[in-house]
Amino acid sequence: MKKIICKREYDTDASKLIEKRTCGVFGDPAGYEESLYQTEKGYFFLYVNGGEASPYKKEDIKSISAAKAEAWLNK
Repeated sequence: MKKIICKREYDTDASKLIEKRTCGVFGDPAGYEESLYQTEKGYFFLYVNGGEASPYKKEDIKSISAAKAEAWLNK
């Protein structure tokens, strides 16, 4: 998936996957996944996707700071 946020392109195919987390099982309406990526230029983003009852009802990319990426890793 690709998305442009504040004139920066975030692309799951061109970035390094750092860690992926899932909550629930496939088909669970409340289930979701979060994947932390880092771009070649060092920017971090979360790729998110989930079921109808999850916090992420549709596929999306959310840019995050290095501090938030570190906090996400330490959850």
